[in-house]
Amino acid sequence: MSVFASLVERLADLLQPLFLTSATAAAIVLFTAFVRLAVHPLSRAAARGQKANARLAPQVAAVREKHRNNPERQQRALMELYAKEKASPLSGCLPSLLQLPAFFLLYHLFSSTSIGGEPNALLDHRLFAAPLGERWTDALADGGVFGGAGAVYLGLFVLVAAVATFNYRRTKRQLAAAPVAPVAPGEAGTPPGMAVMTRMMPLLSFATLITVAVVPLAAALYIVTSTTWSAVERAVLYRDMPAAGALTNPL
Repeated sequence: MSVFASLVERLADLLQPLFLTSATAAAIVLFTAFVRLAVHPLSRAAARGQKANARLAPQVAAVREKHRNNPERQQRALMELYAKEKASPLSGCLPSLLQLPAFFLLYHLFSSTSIGGEPNALLDHRLFAAPLGERWTDALADGGVFGGAGAVYLGLFVLVAAVATFNYRRTKRQLAAAPVAPVAPGEAGTPPGMAVMTRMMPLLSFATLITVAVVPLAAALYIVTSTTWSAVERAVLYRDMPAAGALTNPL
């Protein structure tokens, strides 16, 4: 982790002339942008895969109808279809999964009181009045909702709520334009719980508000930057495919 801490510190040093005492916060935003840029080719590949899945929807429905009384045969037929068309029913998961190590590194870095046996000086770095190592509860205890640190969180909450509202409205339109066909119990080709996930998907973006409130501010900055990037990225990649972007992880 000391290598990762050095990377954050060097980015902060480069940005310090522009952002002064908020240079480390700016370094975290820049680091997040680098991570998202690195996985963007995978996001584009996932978009192509989900578009392929959309094209296969009539054939998938036909296979389900043909083998509705034989789940095992249905599963084999669906897998053969996906393999033939080089598609996957789980397209879109990989970019989100690859971001998790970066998030957990950042979370751990700003939750640790020491690095290599030395006090973790990064915990005292700030975004305006809010220390990057503290949480919203700390901001409430030090000045309240409208105090210096509390105001920083209010700004983040407003941004997250705006992005979540954008995602909510877009997802509702997508699902209304191309609703997911119901799958009978025992049928193959749909991940377990997909029906519930589809109903809950429009609300998932608002869960980010809770996450931002409970993690260290540094990790919250990663989440806010990543979710904002995701909203813009999906709006572009899935602009010609209403249904696919709706079933993608909001992070």
